[in-house]
Amino acid sequence: MISGCSGGGKSTLLSELERRGYAVVAEPGRRIIAEARAGDGRTLPWIDAAAFARRALEMSVSDFEAARGLTFFDRGVVDAAVAIVATGGDYPAPVIDSIRYDRVFLAPPWPEIYVNDEDRRHSLDKALQDYGRVQQAYLNAEYAPIMLPRDTVSARADFVLSQLRV
Repeated sequence: MISGCSGGGKSTLLSELERRGYAVVAEPGRRIIAEARAGDGRTLPWIDAAAFARRALEMSVSDFEAARGLTFFDRGVVDAAVAIVATGGDYPAPVIDSIRYDRVFLAPPWPEIYVNDEDRRHSLDKALQDYGRVQQAYLNAEYAPIMLPRDTVSARADFVLSQLRV
């Protein structure tokens, strides 16, 4: 699991791991946005954040169940749970307890590389608030997150693989 701060280089790291031949699963959020734009648009996070969060949980569960062998995920069920709670929903404890990732890596806030785009509309301040909630949620779910270094993409990929002894 690669989670952490929005705009912290997670997707870029996953692309490097994929380039090296590893299985990766793209972030549910960006896939949901693409799905919503192709459909009725109701699950866009800036239209219906609660529906977006629920769809992220569904997608994360499906992603986990479909994975075979060593797979790197860009966000997952814990991240979706944080979003669900932030929108007033109940924490999905049974899902968090039943879907367990072998290791969790957190991308720390990295203001120097943070950029907004068509899909990432929130401010860096909002990303920092969300990061605090995500970090705490992984700790509450009894993970021992490993902090990713602020380094080149290649060095970050090397670091992740060295932690897994791959």
